[in-house]
Amino acid sequence: MIAQFFILLETINDFIWGYFAFLLIVGLGGYFTIRSRFYQLRKFFAIVASFFFFFKEKTKGEGIHPIKVFFAAIGGCIGIGNVVGICTAVQLGGPGAIFWTWIAGFTGMLIQYAEVFLGMKYRIRKLGGYEGGPMYFLPKAYKTKIAAVVFSILLAIYGVEIFMFNVMADSLSYNWSIPKYLVVGGLLSLIFYAVIGGISRVGEICAAIIPIFILLYLGMGLWVLWKNLSLLPVVFKSILHGAFTPQAAVGAFAGSSILLTISMGLSRGAYSGDLGVGYTSILYTATSCKDISRISALTILSIFIDTFVISSLSILLVLLTEKWSTPLHVTLMVQEALSEFFPFMHFFMPFFLFLLGYTTVIAYLVVGLKCAHYLSPKYGKIVYYIYAGLSFFLFAFIDPTQAFVIMSLSGALLLLLNLTGIFLLRKEVTFER
Repeated sequence: MIAQFFILLETINDFIWGYFAFLLIVGLGGYFTIRSRFYQLRKFFAIVASFFFFFKEKTKGEGIHPIKVFFAAIGGCIGIGNVVGICTAVQLGGPGAIFWTWIAGFTGMLIQYAEVFLGMKYRIRKLGGYEGGPMYFLPKAYKTKIAAVVFSILLAIYGVEIFMFNVMADSLSYNWSIPKYLVVGGLLSLIFYAVIGGISRVGEICAAIIPIFILLYLGMGLWVLWKNLSLLPVVFKSILHGAFTPQAAVGAFAGSSILLTISMGLSRGAYSGDLGVGYTSILYTATSCKDISRISALTILSIFIDTFVISSLSILLVLLTEKWSTPLHVTLMVQEALSEFFPFMHFFMPFFLFLLGYTTVIAYLVVGLKCAHYLSPKYGKIVYYIYAGLSFFLFAFIDPTQAFVIMSLSGALLLLLNLTGIFLLRKEVTFER
């Protein structure tokens, strides 16, 4: 009965991502791309320069420093979804799925920009700082406050990152032979410690962890690519071919249709980059920066790092080593790929996944708390802490693919609600010339 229920959820999820989400991400992102004259390409190096200039800026008046906000947001993007979740795209949809992940990333850059832009435009001063996000601009789009309530409920569910928590608990318990109950208890303690400190503490933790991860993972991944340089043309050919043709069975891979390939690529790409779910907008609107276009443009850099660097590297690793078509559990694919070139990966990867999962879970949870507080300023946070603790504990002991379906489906519903609202307000979004 439970298995049939999750099969139904997965069918609905694939339908939404294969049809509606495809049109919204590619259509709306394509619209902003053409209207802005490929802003994400024209201004890319200026955005990178702006990122480094932000380091020199002092926090002026109310709000959180832009760099803390950037790392809090990217802490939610870059995580287990880039190492494990993204591998389910090729495991289920074949090599061509990564092409659609790239499409999601490229067009999604300006969707993310628009989401933060509107959040900044309609944000309000509150308790010595700022609050904003889709719950403040969606009522303008839909002409009803019900949109804000529905959005907040969905993001509160999405904010409890049960998939990441499940993978962390599994990896640490399995590889280090620690009883799972102890692992779960320890993780919950660390998560709630960070979240109680708010966006500022989450930003500090992510700023300490994420750069170390990027350098280490990039270094190891590029070494593997260098050692397999001659195979890259064949891999890219399989990606382009698989993006537009049904995939026949290979090894343990069962084959896939074009619809499934598109669905897997878009959903996993959107999931790893948090496209359209409103999470980024809520975090960025807490910044002290008053320049709406400048702060919104930082999201382009975060999507580039998330999708075109980390996620792409993970996919190339499992394709080059052919781990994608083996019966390996998805949580072990990258680990086994790297273990062909580096020793002690069964010790290193669980620690890696813990750091990544930790930054993602705390970033999501702090946003979920904001949604709970929006729904009920008096009891929202207390109820949410209880809900989060129970959900993390229960879903730590189920199949991670079931947890992923729940996250993906709630993300799809958020995307439909949020991107339709952004479409209705599209004329209010402006880009620097």
